[in-house]
Amino acid sequence: MKIRPGVELAGLTDVGCVRENNEDSYSYWEPEDDASFAALGRLAIVADGMGGHEGGQIASRIAVDLVTETYTASAEPDPQKRLLSALDKAHRRIQQQARENPALSAMGTTCTAFALVDARLYFVHVGDSRLYLLREGKLWSLTRDHTLIARLIENDVIRPEEAENHPQKHVLTSALGVADDIEIDFPPEPAPIRTGDTLLICTDGLWGQMNLNEMQQVAASQSPKNACRALVQLAKERGGPDNITLQILHVL
Repeated sequence: MKIRPGVELAGLTDVGCVRENNEDSYSYWEPEDDASFAALGRLAIVADGMGGHEGGQIASRIAVDLVTETYTASAEPDPQKRLLSALDKAHRRIQQQARENPALSAMGTTCTAFALVDARLYFVHVGDSRLYLLREGKLWSLTRDHTLIARLIENDVIRPEEAENHPQKHVLTSALGVADDIEIDFPPEPAPIRTGDTLLICTDGLWGQMNLNEMQQVAASQSPKNACRALVQLAKERGGPDNITLQILHVL
């Protein structure tokens, strides 16, 4: 795919050091014609599947493909509403596939997607993949994890420092395809994006193996392509217990 000038983009996925299958999926899309690009901008997605056998791979692939397909084909003029509709359709499709194939009954996936339209950032998020913004050397997460541990921290049941080794650290409270209702996070208003900003989306196989300062240092000091390689390598050096997937988009 030809990428329009204005950004530097890189993406990378790795099975990690423990898993046999890569159940992560990711995608980047932008329209070919200028009129559509003005309306729809650039779309990036990551999804982290679960469900054993091939279920996780199938669920994450459905999410990425259907979010892209729905976002691009919708007649809705608002990019945020397009994203919300796309995520809901992906959720329903995964549920349908699971009902039709008992071997896939346990499948589900996280999904984090953003659209960058005319220097405005829209996003949707379910699960514990994350979207980060790097601005002027400072990295922070724009999403909150839909996990039991995050809920316990929010309710002051445990302290953040207790979360690192908590036995329920990776228990999700929301994911596509799992329960009838899903919790979708999205911004109340699109966020303005400036020249020099960097957006990073990744699965927990990446952020779970390093702290924010380490991610910040790599993302701020290297090109997107080199940063992707360095971050994946660091996650693998830490044991790489999960699949590792990320995309980095730097605004020029």
